[in-house]
Amino acid sequence: MTLKDDLQTTGTPTTVTRATGTRRGRGRGPRSTRTAVVLGAIATTIAVIATACGNTESSSNGTDPRRVDCTTVDVAVSPEKIDLLTELAETFNESDRASLDGKCVFVDVRSKSSGVAMSALAEGWDEEQNGPSPTIWSPASSSWGTILNKRLTDRGESAIAPEDPSSFMLTPLVIAMPEPMAKAIGYPDKPIGWAQILELAKSPEGWAAYGHPEWGPFRLGKTNPNYSTSGLSALIAQTYAATGKTSGLSSEDLASPTVVQYGTDIESAVVHYGDITMTFLNNWYRADRKGTGLTYASAVAVEEKSVIDYNRGNPDGELSQGEKPVKPRTPLVAIYPTEGTLYSDNPLFILNAPWVSGAQKQAAAKFQEFVLQADNQKKVLDYGFRPGNPKVKVGSPVVAANGVDANRPQTLLEVPSGDVMAGLRQRLGRSAQGGEESCSCDVSGSMSEPAVKEPNGPTKLDLAKQAVIGGLDDFKAEDQVGIRTFTTDDDGKPVFEDIAPVAAIGPNREALKRKVDELYPHEHSST
Repeated sequence: MTLKDDLQTTGTPTTVTRATGTRRGRGRGPRSTRTAVVLGAIATTIAVIATACGNTESSSNGTDPRRVDCTTVDVAVSPEKIDLLTELAETFNESDRASLDGKCVFVDVRSKSSGVAMSALAEGWDEEQNGPSPTIWSPASSSWGTILNKRLTDRGESAIAPEDPSSFMLTPLVIAMPEPMAKAIGYPDKPIGWAQILELAKSPEGWAAYGHPEWGPFRLGKTNPNYSTSGLSALIAQTYAATGKTSGLSSEDLASPTVVQYGTDIESAVVHYGDITMTFLNNWYRADRKGTGLTYASAVAVEEKSVIDYNRGNPDGELSQGEKPVKPRTPLVAIYPTEGTLYSDNPLFILNAPWVSGAQKQAAAKFQEFVLQADNQKKVLDYGFRPGNPKVKVGSPVVAANGVDANRPQTLLEVPSGDVMAGLRQRLGRSAQGGEESCSCDVSGSMSEPAVKEPNGPTKLDLAKQAVIGGLDDFKAEDQVGIRTFTTDDDGKPVFEDIAPVAAIGPNREALKRKVDELYPHEHSST
């Protein structure tokens, strides 16, 4: 389930669901309690709850003798491109291009979600925990490089992510909506953006104002801007929308009461708050199969690629062996906000880090040149992305039949400075998740399944527990946090059990970690 939002290929995502009947904001009732549900059905690397994340890695070449004999280029990539870059690396390694000054070059690609890798690089890469230190880092967006450099320079260290990296592939942030809902507010003839989302979010009538009371209130889904690329891009985009700017977002803008209120009003419509978009898309897809998709969510900020996958019947972007895609009953359409949007540009950062030798930089440049060749860039389209090489034409599957428009977006937003990015995440990202948190792990029988295709590898529950335990460190002492488990009964209905009440986490942090560590799959449960 990549949810290939950037957190994919081998873990388990989380989602936060706002409690029914309570909404945060002006005159909208008490602060709500949110439940972080770790969903085990999705094979992806993840981050959790407020500012935490899980940590997984995959590599088919970890013990290859060429790591010793050749100039090795370790590559840490966000999971949505692990399969493609692994394939390209294998082709490169077997080609006559894989040599430098008479010595072989060996490229070893590993999966590491963007937020996870950024934090690991900022904190001092731990090879025992994270694998070999990367020569090339390819997060989903250049924004992560800006954040990394800011964190390093704030400590008096040198920036290591180049400011002008090449892009391997592109996909813009969009607002995904069920086609009937989008048409109800004027799609495709009427320009739609964050202003219309805000209008719907504030309307007490909800969809009744558009002649569809059966759809209920407007329900918005968003992801954690601290670790999710789509969540970070959405936060930037909605803040720009509040200012009316397309560039030059400043710290003064963030402090503007108008901007703060705009963000608060948008967040008040969030009924599903997750770490990765595939949480929403998989659940949305399941709801669609039951005929309840229009009441599950009204809109989710995702990447264009996710809309393509969903409409092709593959909501998590991955198909198991023998699995055939089944198109949804109600397709999604991609709305490109009129105020502008950002690309997830999948940069290829050749790191200016102490552990990267001159020879490794040269070898990395050769691999970069290889993956940007036209023939290799055409393969990007097979995965639902746009080629990073501008000479390669955008084509299928980026077509109207999949709910997207290759001629959009028409307005692009500037990535803010490091100072502004830090302010955005601290002031808006964290405050959007205020209130009480009930961190909940899926303990269904399926959580005993392997999370990675390796002998004796961790189970889905192992990774989920790691994610939640790591996430607990990021709450402030006064934050109200509890623990609950989640499974389903034979009818597929959710069953929750509170194993630790919501209380100030300060004196309870270690006890909560122990309770999570002791969790085990309930094999008798249906999933």
